[in-house]
Amino acid sequence: MSEERKVLLEVDHLKKYFDTPRGMLHAVDDVTFQIEEGKTLGVVGESGCGKSTLGRTILRLLPSTDGKIIFNGEDITHVDSSRMLALRRDMQIIFQDPFSSLDPKMTVSQIIEEPLKIHKIYKNKAERMERVKELMSIVGLDERYVMTYPHELDGGRRQRIGVARALALNPKFIICDEPVSALDVSIQAQILNLMMDLKDSMGLTYIFITHDLSVVKHISDDILVLYLGKMVEMTDSDTLFDKPLHPYTKALLTAIPVPDASYKGKEAEVMKGEVTSPIEPPPGCRFAARCPLASERCLKESPEFKEVEPNHFVACHLYD
Repeated sequence: MSEERKVLLEVDHLKKYFDTPRGMLHAVDDVTFQIEEGKTLGVVGESGCGKSTLGRTILRLLPSTDGKIIFNGEDITHVDSSRMLALRRDMQIIFQDPFSSLDPKMTVSQIIEEPLKIHKIYKNKAERMERVKELMSIVGLDERYVMTYPHELDGGRRQRIGVARALALNPKFIICDEPVSALDVSIQAQILNLMMDLKDSMGLTYIFITHDLSVVKHISDDILVLYLGKMVEMTDSDTLFDKPLHPYTKALLTAIPVPDASYKGKEAEVMKGEVTSPIEPPPGCRFAARCPLASERCLKESPEFKEVEPNHFVACHLYD
């Protein structure tokens, strides 16, 4: 009998809009999901679909426009800054660019030590440095880099610093915002394997944001597909790859390159048509302008995001 897991994060009808001279930009629009402890939710979609904004809004790096964020049973949507500071111990982020997210004036040890100083975890410098060296060992950074500056290291080692910094306070939950997209392919595999090992050994829960579906399949238990801020499909990783339902998901999957010169499989579906503006978007399905199966109804009526098969949710009029 499988063990009942506790829900660590609930996101309930979350919205994040930005005020622009042309109107409200709907970056995240009515997103709802939950993640159990020790699980990884992959969030995928093209650039500009709202993935990173969703992650930053969940962590309260950006204020939400509407909806709720419930972490570990507590509604944190509007908690004050002092409570949010305490919650930072359990909620961390690994940023996309391992260079711009590190202070160039700080050494490796100072970067990793910073959260320990802010949260006053250890009594003195010696204890903090012991923890810094332990973290460097955990993420595979040699101790000789302790006084090195970020610009002296390659991308893979810089991202290991970012991972060590995120782990410094022993968090329960980490948002990984495209953590391998800026790295060489060979280094990507190393960082992904490191993150999967850390998840197992430390019992971490991840949201893994990426535009690379081959990467997300490797690391995720469940996958959420976003299009222009809207949820279009969500299910477990195997089902999404074996039986995608939404036309957008199908197009994304056909675009995954196959490393085989003799492969004669399905050709990539080229999505035609203009991308709908996320600023004051018109009624209807936001993918309708690019969807080969769109009907009149799709242009006028927004589809409901609902469960059409066990644990398989989709927003598409084809499944009404």
